[in-house]
Amino acid sequence: MIKDLPENNVTDIAVAVALEGENAQSKIFHVYLINLKKEPIENVLITSKGYGEKDGEQVKTSTLRHMFPVVPNGSYKQIELIDEQTFGLSNEYWVSYYIGNQIYDKKFIFLPESIIDSNFIKLPVVNKPGVMIR
Repeated sequence: MIKDLPENNVTDIAVAVALEGENAQSKIFHVYLINLKKEPIENVLITSKGYGEKDGEQVKTSTLRHMFPVVPNGSYKQIELIDEQTFGLSNEYWVSYYIGNQIYDKKFIFLPESIIDSNFIKLPVVNKPGVMIR
């Protein structure tokens, strides 16, 4: 049955963690979905969770779900605020969306310690410093 499903490759969609600002105590980060396509994506569903090992113990965060009716082409949507303390975990974002009547989905995973200043780029469309997975 699975072999009968079309292979819909996800391209020109990115998930990014952007630095929003900082103060003496901490930095503020948000996670964004970036649509780099030439067409809008619709019925976008994103689940997010963190998991891994911290201080020798297995840790899992809550699973959060986010829904956007439409993400226009060449634009972005803020998914959530992310706490710096979770950067030592794997942070997973599973994105599903439609173009027409075709469904697409892809899992984006920020590995532990990958969200660091030395990996920052200027994020397209969002125009903020951060880390992006395409």
